[in-house]
Amino acid sequence: MPVKAQRQEEPRAAASPFTISIPQATIDDLRERLARTRWTSQAKGLEWNYGTDLGYLRDLTDYWQGQYDWRKQEDALNQFHHHKVEIDGIGIHFIHERGKTANSFPLILTHGYPDSFYRFAKIIPMLVDPQSFGGRAEDAFDVVVPDLPGYGFSDKPTTGGTLFQVNGLWAHLMTKALGYQKFGAHGGDWGSTVTEQLARSHSDSVVAIHLTDVPFGHLFQKPDDPTSDEKKFFEKSEEWVQKEGAYALIQSTKPQSLAAGLNDSPVGLAAWLVEKYRTWSDCGGQIESRFTKDELLNHIMIYWVTESIGSSFLPYYDYANASALTWTKESIKKFVGSAEVPAAFSLFPRDISHPPRQWAERFFNVQRWTKMPQGGHFAAMEEPALLAEDIRAFFRPFRTAH
Repeated sequence: MPVKAQRQEEPRAAASPFTISIPQATIDDLRERLARTRWTSQAKGLEWNYGTDLGYLRDLTDYWQGQYDWRKQEDALNQFHHHKVEIDGIGIHFIHERGKTANSFPLILTHGYPDSFYRFAKIIPMLVDPQSFGGRAEDAFDVVVPDLPGYGFSDKPTTGGTLFQVNGLWAHLMTKALGYQKFGAHGGDWGSTVTEQLARSHSDSVVAIHLTDVPFGHLFQKPDDPTSDEKKFFEKSEEWVQKEGAYALIQSTKPQSLAAGLNDSPVGLAAWLVEKYRTWSDCGGQIESRFTKDELLNHIMIYWVTESIGSSFLPYYDYANASALTWTKESIKKFVGSAEVPAAFSLFPRDISHPPRQWAERFFNVQRWTKMPQGGHFAAMEEPALLAEDIRAFFRPFRTAH
């Protein structure tokens, strides 16, 4: 049944306006570091098979140093309404854009790795003002886009285990800081994990969820009676882990050893991140067919200026090293919480995971299952129009009829 999504016109808690303003000294230091890059070598014929191709990395670095304009990008990012609020001792940065209709439906979008709030920069306007993008005015959303703790402009966690607390932070942000009684949620990558936990533990407020993948943690819960499609999915997942999963093993075991180098070298940071944008996107090996240099560098810059690459690894470590007590608590929540919250999935063909519907139905109340014609892991950047329309269509039944 449709649920009325009421909102407060003013935030109830002390959410303060936030402006991205990076000191010039940070930009000057970056340029000096780029100029002093000590380049590695690369054997002939290996190109991207060896990791980030050295030739492309040099080209990107030349553009970064000579043509990329952070101040221009900073001004563009500041066109959104940024805020910051402290919840349970953690400063959370978020964008809050009001929909263009009085009955706009509240929706929180959660990013994953390796990105930040910037993942949703293209899709926010499409959700806030669908009519301007060929949609229906009544499909407008109030959009809230936070940075995960340790990412972007949110505070860095001072202890481990924060991943399991984010759903509570998001519920507090939406219901207490912003005053929404009911809302929807969308996420991908770590965002799908957080969104699932949000629905499970806060079903009194979360009316429906929309995901671009089945959280990978469920792969540790293989059933005794898998279907043939599920068996194929498990095999493909194992193949992917062997070929592409080393980054996650490093980030979940000894992340600080890696972080020290990436936090000190902008080119090293770029090399670690850019390869994922190429491998995980629907770019056919041509990374700039999906992302401009400016878009790639915006992602990298947000990590660089906030010095957040190390803290962005924490969810991997939290998940891999959670205690038996933590998992016991999480298991209890699965029984206490609701598994009945309606869920929708948008599956993009070049994403890193391709689960069958039967697998999702083991954990979710699947009401919509959409296989997209193109796009990859970064769907909100690669195919924002496709994703926006699927989100609009799914949430229509949960709006108050006029």
